[in-house]
Order: sequence, then C-alpha cells, then structure tokens
Amino acid sequence: MDPAWALREIAFQLERAGEPTYRVRAFRNAAATVDKTGAEKLAQMAENGTLTSLPGIGKATAGVIEDALAGRDPAYRGKIVEKELPDGEPLRSALRGDCHTHSDWSDGGSSIGEMAVAGRDVGHEWMVLTDHSPRLTVANGLSPDRLRTQMQIVAKANELMAPFRLLHGIEVDILDDGSLDQEEELLGQLDFVVASVHSKLRMPARDMTRRMVAAVRNPHVRVLGHCTGRLVVGRGRPESEFDAEKVFTACRENGVAVEINSRPERLDPPMRLLRLAAEIGCDFTIDSDAHAPGQLDWLGYGCERAIKAGIGPERILNTRTADALLTR
Repeated sequence: MDPAWALREIAFQLERAGEPTYRVRAFRNAAATVDKTGAEKLAQMAENGTLTSLPGIGKATAGVIEDALAGRDPAYRGKIVEKELPDGEPLRSALRGDCHTHSDWSDGGSSIGEMAVAGRDVGHEWMVLTDHSPRLTVANGLSPDRLRTQMQIVAKANELMAPFRLLHGIEVDILDDGSLDQEEELLGQLDFVVASVHSKLRMPARDMTRRMVAAVRNPHVRVLGHCTGRLVVGRGRPESEFDAEKVFTACRENGVAVEINSRPERLDPPMRLLRLAAEIGCDFTIDSDAHAPGQLDWLGYGCERAIKAGIGPERILNTRTADALLTR
C-alpha cells in the first residue's frame, strides 16, 4: 500500500465526516512529506523507528506509514467514525460534475491538483474551480493577476488529466450595488461564474433584492450561489431578507441557475424557497461548495433536497456534459 495514498485516503474520510481542519491537515501535510522522501529512505526510517523526525510526521501519521509499508490496513482507519451521508439517489448518479469548489488558492485546504484528482475519483467527468474574488480578503480572494496565473495552472491540469476536465470559474462577490467583484474582461474569459453575497447580509430587503437582481442580470453570471446566506448549525445565521419571487424570476429570465448548496451547515436555499424557485421555472445546480477533497462527497445532501422539491434532472445543470454546460 502506498503510504501517501493511505494518508490522503484517511484525510478524505475525515473531511467527508466533517472532522476539524487541523486534524485533516496533519494527514495531508504528512502525505506531502512522504511525497518528498524517497521510498528507500522512508522504508529505512520506518524500520529504525525514526519517521517522526521528518517534518509534519507525528505518532499517528507515522503509524499509518508503517502499516502501509507493511501491507496492513492502517489501524488509524478503525478510529474514524464513518458518517452516513444521504445518497440522493437516483439523482446523484445523474450528476456529471460539480459547479462550485475551492482550492488553497483562496480558502480551501488543498491544492488545485488534489481537488481535481479527488473530483475525478468520486466519479465526476468535470468540475468547476471557483475560488473567491479579491474583496473577500478573509478567504484570500484572487486579485486579477492571481486569477490570470491560475488560468495557466488550470490549463496545465487539463493537459495532465484528460479526459477529465477542470473548468475555470470563480465565486465572485456581489457588491453592495449589485456589481461584481472582478474585472468584466476577466469574467468573460472564465468558463463559469457563480455570484454570491458574502457581506452586509442583513441589509434591508428592498436593497438586497435590488442588489441580487442586478447581479443576475450580468451576462457573465451562470449561478446565484447560496442565496440566503443562512447557517443552520452551531450559533447559526439567519436568512437574508429579499423578495424571492423577484429574484428567482430574474434568474429564470436571465438564464441564471439557482444553486442548491450541499454544505451541511448551509443547505441553502431553505425548502420553501427551493419550491418557489421550482414553481417559477428556474434551473438549478447542485453544488458541494467543497473546501477540501472529502467534501466533494456531500452532493447527496443537495440531491435529497432537490428530490423533495420535485426537481428533475432535466432542470439541473450538473447533469450536462462539459460541452453542454459551456453552451449557454
């Protein structure tokens, strides 16, 4: 068993179960160290009991490496409490990709390559990388120059991973006046744009409605992300107030899909608004909003809610091929 693979597999299962980031990072950092250490040296250090002298290798990760080198299923795997996730079938099997994911270029925990490989391994044909835009400094949002550089990284990933396709997008902030937090020329070069509100979530309903409608009228926008901004776990966060009928009607009229956000702490929009958007005639995406590889497996949450709302696969953009997705 490859030790780096074993470490990353444990990290994936921890992410999938929603375990704390620091615990996951220990295994991903250890895997990176293993990648940099030659197989012969690694085996020798395991035999001598000196693995913990390597940077980022602690007692638990050293145990995983030793078990893997010995051909044993790592004992640490037995400590992971597997979380049963909704499978969202039969809709989940119809999804070909994920329109909303993040890497460590903004506030994700893993590299573009790791996210892409994980997307391929969970069965996607394609995946959209949508790191944050510059105003969201707390999430290390991408300046225009960094976004241009990222374009080159995505192009290289596609050369290496074909026929899997990594589409280049952005989760762009909707500014207070409804304009978008990135250069229009750059937005036009991207494959896909998700527009979301991340600030002033408690602004008056009239102003929020005007703000969101202006954003979805922008010709570059394909998806309205997590529309209410609510959080439903821990201390929680209430929904933003807006005229949902006006916003969803604008989405339908401008060919903008309403996101069904699958993050367990969001599950946005709430069911009453999801049903309203369906009645109005909107299209949808079912997205993981993953910030780590294991979170790509959360799409079942969104699929389950789409099924309850009576939304069929023909209205969900993720069921399309990459080429069909890019044809607006």
